[in-house]
Amino acid sequence: MFANYNCRLNAHQSPRIELERRFDQHVLACVLLRALEEVEAGEATATEATGLSRAELSDVLTRSFPATAIKAFALDDASDPEPCMEEELLHGLLLAHARPGDPASARFAKIIARRAMRNDHLWQDLGLFNRTELSRLLATHFPTLAAGNTQNMKWKKYFYRKLCEAEGFSLCTAPNCRECSDFESCFGPEEGESRLMRVKNGIALD
Repeated sequence: MFANYNCRLNAHQSPRIELERRFDQHVLACVLLRALEEVEAGEATATEATGLSRAELSDVLTRSFPATAIKAFALDDASDPEPCMEEELLHGLLLAHARPGDPASARFAKIIARRAMRNDHLWQDLGLFNRTELSRLLATHFPTLAAGNTQNMKWKKYFYRKLCEAEGFSLCTAPNCRECSDFESCFGPEEGESRLMRVKNGIALD
């Protein structure tokens, strides 16, 4: 459904802005596909899967995707999401670094905070193809936050480090990361197969 969505060109937009818009559409399509998998599996409602309210999700679908997509998400059966404290803290961190006055950045702050509560690498939680796409998303919509990850720490680990720093304590007792016994947990490769690739290869989703 979302693999073949169309991007309408606007002749008055600069190439950079148009590329950003297309990439945002790609990310939304990936997130919505992951959400649809959870809806169809009975694991979550559409709002629970995305972190967006019914009104926000309806707006995204109406503006960007085919009308038939709205029915698949069963919005009539969903209620607005109720974030836990951990999600609210992460949402606050992202929102503090979001591009000022950009509704897309604010929307992605909600989506990322909700999807980060899942158990895979964050790029997989979002349904993206790889970590590079996640890094691009964060650099675009949360530039000051993304720029601080100078050591290429795993994004979830980096977010929680920033949250801990804001509260005045450290996640790790080691004097520096290189001396930490759990170094790979923070800095190891974020490898794996994207959900879309698993579907394409005929591997059963767990």
